[in-house]
Amino acid sequence: MEAKIISSVQNPLVKKLLQLKEKSRERRKTGLFVLEGQRELELAQKGGYTFDVLLYCPEILPQQDFNPISKNFNAEIIQVSKQVYEKVAYRETTEGILAIVKGKNHALENIRFTTENPLVLVAEAPEKPGNVGALLRTADAAAVDAVLIANPKSDLYNPNIIRSSVGCVFTNQIGMGSSDEIIGFLKQHQIKINCAALTASKNYTECDFKGATAIVVGTESVGLTEDWLQNSDQNLIIPMQGEIDSMNVSVSAAILIFEAKRQRGF
Repeated sequence: MEAKIISSVQNPLVKKLLQLKEKSRERRKTGLFVLEGQRELELAQKGGYTFDVLLYCPEILPQQDFNPISKNFNAEIIQVSKQVYEKVAYRETTEGILAIVKGKNHALENIRFTTENPLVLVAEAPEKPGNVGALLRTADAAAVDAVLIANPKSDLYNPNIIRSSVGCVFTNQIGMGSSDEIIGFLKQHQIKINCAALTASKNYTECDFKGATAIVVGTESVGLTEDWLQNSDQNLIIPMQGEIDSMNVSVSAAILIFEAKRQRGF
């Protein structure tokens, strides 16, 4: 069966794509999001995501190059004009392929650990999608067992998060919930809570991360809330020699996570 062709920017599907791309409310309501780029599509497929529609622009991605890619996806295939593609694409430099994808349920109850001593990254209320993406890239690079986002400010399928994570939204095991819910989850699994904080803190190189460990980071502006500090097993500090007392949250998380990995012999 030949692929359906859309050449008008007024097509209802084009309007749906724009809504999904631009409005988190629409993504939450439908459980769908727009995904762009071959690498990101492949990572989402590997991560077990379900694809509704696969769209490509033959003026950017010739059909002979698209056909081998499309065989890997079980989805309706639609061909779009360059005008339509440029209307719905998020990135300026693009590969001529995008999809409508079903989001996953990121409830804490769906998190599974396959090791006795999991290493978990927790981010409380990360405000900037770019920081969330960078945290997910770090988590993927270190192969942490889970990333937990407390009191999220952005939905996980925000195009800025997907883009800045270079697809690591799909390679990490991610859970979301309130701070209280995540604290309870960590305690239930006997995972020690290590909070990056300025007060009552120990040099991170002197801390033991070999057991079940959660490294918890807050926002750059206010740090962690009292909920976390009151439930912390150990506060961590990264000594700094300059004039300021904080770093970008993703940089801090990377330093702490890779110290844990070093201690674990990886």
